[in-house]
Amino acid sequence: MSHFSFLASLGKQARERLTGLGLFTRFFFMLLQRSSIVFKRPRLVSQQVHFIGNFSLLIIIVSGLFVGFVLGLQGYYTLNRYGSEEALGLLVALSLTRELGPVITALLFAGRAGTSLTAEIGLMKADEQLAAMEVMAVDPIRRVFVPRFWGGVIAMPVLAAVFSMVGIIGGWVVGVLLIGIDTGAFWSQMQNGVDVYKDVLNGVIKSIIFGIAVTLIALYEGWQARATPEGVARATTRTVVTGSLAVLGLDFLLTALMFSN
Repeated sequence: MSHFSFLASLGKQARERLTGLGLFTRFFFMLLQRSSIVFKRPRLVSQQVHFIGNFSLLIIIVSGLFVGFVLGLQGYYTLNRYGSEEALGLLVALSLTRELGPVITALLFAGRAGTSLTAEIGLMKADEQLAAMEVMAVDPIRRVFVPRFWGGVIAMPVLAAVFSMVGIIGGWVVGVLLIGIDTGAFWSQMQNGVDVYKDVLNGVIKSIIFGIAVTLIALYEGWQARATPEGVARATTRTVVTGSLAVLGLDFLLTALMFSN
């Protein structure tokens, strides 16, 4: 009997996962179908870009600066073994534009903006604001979810670019001002070694995909949250966990596709 119970429990969990994946996919297509409001009322999206991006800017700048400091130190210690200290600028720039900039920004984005979006949607659901919109013949997906979705997608690559820029400045401060590497060699190695299309553009594509994934997960968790304080709290926790795992998994796949040659 225990074997049958285990199989029944396993089948139930598999069915729930498939149902959740179907609802998630359906929710994504609902957002895309109603995205025309972005062109008709762009101010709704600009407000969300300001809310999501501006309020996340401080933590992005501070984190990027200290990541640049650490990259400058660790990069110098590693390159010093081979007498290649002048390549520190190239190391810092490639590390940030290819990997650390998009990934760390997406993780911080999930913890700061993602939880905020989930909590906001969850509280609107608990207060029956979404239901009131439906009663007034206002589509909540179109009016509430779509502007927040595209606001997150637009804000994410901008924040990743700011993170990488500040990180490069942090690496320059440590490498040039503190350690004493020649500033001309620092910048020239970076300019000669970083390819705009292969490195910078692929990093931007990564950040856009991360923005789509994290924002979509945050909105979906808020949409599916139970209309109770405990339900909203659990939804925000799932946003951070699921969003972070999605970013790391997507980063592996994208890196394998983009930089395999």
